[in-house]
Amino acid sequence: MQRILSAELPAHVGATVRLAGWVHRRRLLKSVAFLILRDAAGLAQVVVAAPAVREQVEALTEETVVEVVGTVVANPTAPAGVEVVEPTVRPLGPPAVPPPFDLYRPVLTATLPTQLDNAPTALRHPSRSAALRISAAAVSGFRATLDGQGFVEVHTPKVVASSTESGANVFALDWFGRPAYLAQSPQFYKQLMVGVFERVYEVGPVFRAEPHDTVRHLAQYTSLDVELGFVTDHRDVMAVLRGTLAGMMATVAERAGGALATLGVTAPEVPAEIPAVHFTDALKIAGAPADEPDLAPAHERALGEWALREHGSDFLFVTGYPMAKRPFYTHPDPARPAYSNGFDLLFRGVELVTGGQRLHQHADYLAALAARGEPVEPYAGYVDAFRHGMPPHGGFAIGLERFVARLTGAANVREVTAFPRDLHRLTP
Repeated sequence: MQRILSAELPAHVGATVRLAGWVHRRRLLKSVAFLILRDAAGLAQVVVAAPAVREQVEALTEETVVEVVGTVVANPTAPAGVEVVEPTVRPLGPPAVPPPFDLYRPVLTATLPTQLDNAPTALRHPSRSAALRISAAAVSGFRATLDGQGFVEVHTPKVVASSTESGANVFALDWFGRPAYLAQSPQFYKQLMVGVFERVYEVGPVFRAEPHDTVRHLAQYTSLDVELGFVTDHRDVMAVLRGTLAGMMATVAERAGGALATLGVTAPEVPAEIPAVHFTDALKIAGAPADEPDLAPAHERALGEWALREHGSDFLFVTGYPMAKRPFYTHPDPARPAYSNGFDLLFRGVELVTGGQRLHQHADYLAALAARGEPVEPYAGYVDAFRHGMPPHGGFAIGLERFVARLTGAANVREVTAFPRDLHRLTP
């Protein structure tokens, strides 16, 4: 008899079926016992009346893996309107050691550090696994949307020879006796791959050795990177980003609707045109000094509230960041060279995406590095490629965990990360 999942039970009323999963909960009443079985698709209610089977169920512990064979009957009060009766129950392993918290309760009451210390079992709770299902659906939507627009997925090195991509700190390691570093970003490589495929994207880990200890930063996170050639300016990049976000949201709604419902979340609509403000105007809206070089978290929150109030949008583009706050490869605004053809996308008042147009001419790279007093040699392998012809191009990067945290309303990005790595945590 082939195993079926709990979600398939309504299609088998009157039939004998085989289920397998974890003992989610046991309810031992005087005349009858209920075994709640959990599998990848959800929960199934198993009604136990036979004394021998009840005795067996009483000996089980929560999270023990079992197989159940029984008959499916309709019951409007049971999960999905069906339950399994007259079962046989067979353990598929020894009794499980129960975790230090109750997984059957609607809310996981353990503190976040306790959950993270016990992640292999805490992630079994529907609220924690729901966030990971949303994450998986978001990545699926990201890939599908870009595949449909002629993008090619690439895979770039995560160990690099120099730590030159940005001012962020890096993790050093020993590479067969030579110094090497964990990559902070696929930025240089995805630009070079524009010279091969014109349109590329990557889903992969990035590493930041910045000593942040906040609810929105991780030392390792998943970056959804995009780069495209033959753009007019950063607005072409913003248009692709808008379509990509819409595709991600649609796939989350389609493939992870149950997970959204578990968390009581509705995926927001991505506007046909996301509102945009220039950095100088953003400072005014946020009530920041006119000479402020960047947006602080409080400014971002104020801008998020403004976008929702004035435009009914959870999203807001801030364009034209000062060149002094952008990497050397950023293309300046031809009309206002002190400002960039770069942007951030705020999602519910938090920076989610950074992107923009890049320089594409070799001479401009030499000039940009010289203007910042940086030598060319550490960048030689990267800069040299622009001698061989590169189109005007640009791109962006989305932080996956931050996206899911903002979507679900999680207070801490670690709540939606399976095994977070940060300033303090390197296990499990």
